Amino acid sequence: MTNYYTDLFTPETWAAFRSRGGTICGFPKRQRKAVEALEEGDILCCYMTKLSRWCGVVEVASGAYEDETPYFTDPDPFVIRIKVKPHVVLDPELSIPISELWPRLSITRDLPLLVKNWAQFAGLRNSLRKLTAEDGVLLVNAMCEQEKARKLYPITRELHVAKGTVQVTATSTVLVQVPEDEPLQEEAKGTSDVILGDDGFRESLKVQARIAEIGIEMGFQVWVPRSDRKAIMELMPKHMHPELLDQLPLNYDDVTIKTIEQIDVIWINKRAMTRAFEIEHTTSIYSGLLRMADLLALQPNMNIKVHIVAPDERETKVLREIKRPVFSLLDRGPLYATCSFIPYSAVGELAELSHLRHMNETVLEDFAVFAQEE
Repeated sequence: MTNYYTDLFTPETWAAFRSRGGTICGFPKRQRKAVEALEEGDILCCYMTKLSRWCGVVEVASGAYEDETPYFTDPDPFVIRIKVKPHVVLDPELSIPISELWPRLSITRDLPLLVKNWAQFAGLRNSLRKLTAEDGVLLVNAMCEQEKARKLYPITRELHVAKGTVQVTATSTVLVQVPEDEPLQEEAKGTSDVILGDDGFRESLKVQARIAEIGIEMGFQVWVPRSDRKAIMELMPKHMHPELLDQLPLNYDDVTIKTIEQIDVIWINKRAMTRAFEIEHTTSIYSGLLRMADLLALQPNMNIKVHIVAPDERETKVLREIKRPVFSLLDRGPLYATCSFIPYSAVGELAELSHLRHMNETVLEDFAVFAQEE
């Protein structure tokens, strides 16, 4: 019996997949068990996020293996890979919009068309959702027919997807979103960030210290703002204190250095920044995102991963705000392609991992969440 699963791509990773012959699919490490459960002959129905389109059909042709060679992006988090046989591989303009099949698929037909958070309800947030045989056959047949019919579904300059917009620029297709205004009560509640716990420290400072500890355990030197350093040192083991930098060993202009100095935590390897973190507890997340955007705008060629760290329940807000036009239309590309959300719970899990000192910092990719369209 044939099993059917989803396989999610962005327009960028779909282009990489097609340009390399469409014979390898990749998944993040956190999905290793799901990938290993696939059997040769299983069918993957390919879905393109951001454009909300069904774009291909491939057949599993090998067992799972790990390969960190950049294939889809550089660096590439999709290192758990399988070989596949491509049956249908559609150009973006020929891919079938989700709305075309909405009333016929069991994963969407009971939902109002493009209702808010529909992708979550339909299970199209992550790859390898198992589909019913009915849905699998329907999708395969639809894409096989489309490969012959080649009906054009143009990607216009502004393609509205729910409350998001895919903006086609001169060089790429990016996602932007203008969130609705939040109730003023949220900012009033934000004052709880300065309320001290039983040990006399803010929760955000504890998370900041833990991220610093994780970086040091992995072998990095760490920068925290001078204004936070005394409190952070009180929360950290004394043997780690020498790895907190007093000065940034970076060769940038004064404006860039002043921007970098305000970032909550930076992991530094020799004289290069590897990861930057902004912790946003209950107050507005704009300051953290603006600081990250400022950094990347000032140094567009900088090779660094940046993260917004916040309570788990703030995930939706962070991922919504990061798609604002001011962040999506940066010269170097949209901020959401570089900046991810890491929940407090993930920081706790990372800190508890054994053998951290022997791990590569790419382990963060197993916990980071990137914005997608809905």
